[in-house]
Amino acid sequence: QVHLVESGGGLVQAGGSLRLSCAASGRLTMGWFRQAPGKEREFVACLTWSGSADYATSMLGRYTISRDNGGTTVYLHMNNLKPDDTAVYYCAASTRWRTGRRTGDYDYWGQGTQVTVSS
Repeated sequence: QVHLVESGGGLVQAGGSLRLSCAASGRLTMGWFRQAPGKEREFVACLTWSGSADYATSMLGRYTISRDNGGTTVYLHMNNLKPDDTAVYYCAASTRWRTGRRTGDYDYWGQGTQVTVSS
């Protein structure tokens, strides 16, 4: 069983930045998804244990996923935030050692952290 603990959400003005954290142990592929009110959960970014990263097209250049040297925490650095980025952001973990964009690619989920971007 993998327990994921997210942190770092909050309220930020448009153009600002936030860093989300997700604590998890193990050789896992880690992903970030988000879900806005009334919308389906959508892929944001993922990072394999070997360091391969994938991003949703709309996040390219603004979001960066990374992992600390100990491999216990995964970060999502979000820059130039827009009101459309407002959502609950979820951390997910997969025991499959490859990138994945579907929610079904992940075995474990965090509780979510709210990100609100004001205009």
